Amino acid sequence: MAANQPLVSIITINYNNVAVTCDLLLSIACVNYPNIEVIVVDNASAENPTAALVEAYPGIKVIVSEKNLGFAGGNNLGIKAATGDYLFFVNNDTVMTAGLVDGLLEIFQQYPDAGIVSPKFHYYYAPGVIEFAGYNQVNVFNGRNTMVGCRKKDYGQYDKVSETHYAHGGGMMVPAKVIAEVGMMPELYFLYYEEFDWCEQIKRKGYKVYYQSNALIYHKESMSVGKHSTLKTFYLSRNRILFMRRNVKGVPLVLFTCYFTFITLPKNVATFLVRREMKHLQAFWKGIAWNLSNYNIKNS
Repeated sequence: MAANQPLVSIITINYNNVAVTCDLLLSIACVNYPNIEVIVVDNASAENPTAALVEAYPGIKVIVSEKNLGFAGGNNLGIKAATGDYLFFVNNDTVMTAGLVDGLLEIFQQYPDAGIVSPKFHYYYAPGVIEFAGYNQVNVFNGRNTMVGCRKKDYGQYDKVSETHYAHGGGMMVPAKVIAEVGMMPELYFLYYEEFDWCEQIKRKGYKVYYQSNALIYHKESMSVGKHSTLKTFYLSRNRILFMRRNVKGVPLVLFTCYFTFITLPKNVATFLVRREMKHLQAFWKGIAWNLSNYNIKNS
């Protein structure tokens, strides 16, 4: 039966968190879909995790990178090794459910214009609470957006397939043919906003982004980076500006620049000062400075 179904390559990244990654691999055993390959890219962890990963999931492909390539770079190594008709990118801090892969594949069978799809996300540590049921569009004024249904109890109110603005980077399936046409993930970001940029590239090729309510994944959230790290502050600040530079043009980009300069910047500086978070303040300024020193990066 598996031979008659498309091969799905499941790709995830490990970085100094082998126990969490092994939990994900063990959860794959519950997936009903019979034709999968599993690829783990290790982003230069302190210790080689291959033996533990193979023990958790025999037959796995493990790629050990010599340096940390970030989210996009690590996933791109996985893309190069994948042989599947569909590639399913998942965070290592997720846990799968039985009908997850089947549900995502249904979208491509039912919607020929589908270029990328994400499942419904629940918080792993808050059973029955939604993290993601789609994304609202990034606001052209402030460069921010919100998840549909986030932190709401799931009563089935989002149990409908819908077009959405962006896929969730923690779980997104893309046909190999779409990647061949659009290109791999933009490595310029390293961490955060790269999936938004990739979705914009996919949409510019005429495809749509979908949310599949009939597929569920659980997310432990921020296990690799940490919920409140200077690394997160730097890349969120840097890449928020970078995303807008690459994907917004004309008057909206001018409006965003004004908003960031006169509202976001002083507000964040004041917040970090009041909290005495000087390392975060420094990371925030470094994110801005990076964009000023890389002003010649071309828009998409």
